[in-house]
Amino acid sequence: MKICHLTSVHSAMDTRILIKECQSLQKAGHEVVYIVPNAEDSVQFGVRIKGVMSTASNRLRRMVHTTSLVYEEAIRQDADVYHFHDSELIPIGLKLKAKGKKVIYDVHEDLPEQILSKQWIPGPLRKSVALAAKHFEKYASKRFDAIVTATPYINERFRKYNSNSITIHNYPLLQELIKTSEIQEVSKPLEDNKKRVVYLGGIYLLRGIKEMIRSVEKVNEMHPVEFRLGGSFAPASLEDEVKKMSGWKHVSFLGFLNRHDVKEELSQANAGLVLLHPEPRFVVSYPIKLFEYMSAGLPVIASNFPLWEDIVRENGCGICVDPLNIDEIAKAIESILTNPDKAAEMGRNGRRAIEDRYNWEKESERLIGLYEGIS
Repeated sequence: MKICHLTSVHSAMDTRILIKECQSLQKAGHEVVYIVPNAEDSVQFGVRIKGVMSTASNRLRRMVHTTSLVYEEAIRQDADVYHFHDSELIPIGLKLKAKGKKVIYDVHEDLPEQILSKQWIPGPLRKSVALAAKHFEKYASKRFDAIVTATPYINERFRKYNSNSITIHNYPLLQELIKTSEIQEVSKPLEDNKKRVVYLGGIYLLRGIKEMIRSVEKVNEMHPVEFRLGGSFAPASLEDEVKKMSGWKHVSFLGFLNRHDVKEELSQANAGLVLLHPEPRFVVSYPIKLFEYMSAGLPVIASNFPLWEDIVRENGCGICVDPLNIDEIAKAIESILTNPDKAAEMGRNGRRAIEDRYNWEKESERLIGLYEGIS
C-alpha cells in the first residue's frame, strides 16, 4: 500500500511518527510518505519526507492555513491510507474519507482533558470547549476506518465510538538507548566521579521543573549531585524564571538533544526523573520518559500515580514519590545515590522489563496487523 502520515504540529524527525510508526510500515513493505510543515524534502529511514511551507505565525493561523497546505499535499500524494496525528486535522480526515480514502486517526493525548489545562483558553470557557471537542471527536471517529490511541485509558473512550480502535504504546526501540549489549552498572564510578540525575524532555511547570531543581538543591546539602537537564522550555520565559532559582547552580542545561546525545546522557546518569504534576491527563498517561530510562538501564524516580506505581513496583525498577513533595523527591534521589548496588539492580530490572514487554518491536506488530485489517 501507499501510506501517507500527516501532521501540522510535529517535527520531521518525530520519534513516534517517523522513527517508529513510519519506519515499521516501510520495513513491512509499504511505500510511506510523511507530510510535515516546514521540512525539507528528503528520505529518512526509507520514508519519504514531504515538506509543506507554512508561514503561520500563531496557533489560529496554523489551524487554518497549515492544515489546508497539509490537505493539498495529501491529495497530491493519492495514497491508499492516510494516518493523521493531530486533532486539528480531524476535518482533513473527514474530507479524505469523503473522497473514498482509508483514514486512521492517531490520538496521542486525551484532547478534552488537555483543553482543561490550556492556559491560553479563558478559564470559564474550558469546560464548554472540552465538551465540544469531545462531541466532535465522537462524530468524526465513527467515520474513520481505525483509531490508534497512545494509552488504554484513551482507548476506552474511542472504542465506544469505533470498534476498530486499538492502543499502540509509545514504547522504546529495544536497541536505541542501551549503550552496549550488557546493561551498564549504574554503581560503576564515572570517569569524573560525579553523581548525576537527569531529565530529558519538554520543560514545563506541570512537568515538575521547579520541584526537580529544588530537590537536587536539597540533596546537595548532603552530597554533591549534578542535575542534567535537556529539552526546550515552554513558554520561553520559563527559562529566565528558573535560572533565577538558587538551585540552578547545580543544573547543567543541555538544550535540545538529538537521539544520539540522549543515549549518551542516559548512559552517564545515576537516575532518571519523571515527576509530572497530578494533572488528570498525566495521571492516566504512559510517559515515554519512564520507559526510556528503563530501556537505558537507569533506576527511575517517578510520580506516584497508581498507573505508574504499578509499573515501577511490579518491575522493581525505581521509586515513586509525591511529585509536589520536595523532601520526598530528595530522599529518593539520596537513596539511589547512596545505595549503588540496589540502584544497579533497579536498572537491570527496568531493562529486563523493556526486553520482555515494554518495547516498540512488539507494538509494531500490532500496528502492521491493523493496516492489514483495513487494506
